[in-house]
Amino acid sequence: MACTCPHHVHRNAFCKHMAAVENATDGTLDAFPSEDENDTEPADCDCEGLGGFPCWPCVRTGRKELPN
Repeated sequence: MACTCPHHVHRNAFCKHMAAVENATDGTLDAFPSEDENDTEPADCDCEGLGGFPCWPCVRTGRKELPN
């Protein structure tokens, strides 16, 4: 584990950021989720009934974007 904060960089010490990640997760952190996760349709998707307009669950999960 590494951090870019001055405490870790200059002292090579375990910092508060590293502690927060360690305590908030089970030891794994998916900082960059795979592209495939956006392809799965949310269980509460209602895009079909909106005439081509994306439903909120799809917008919220990043599966679809709101039109301009």
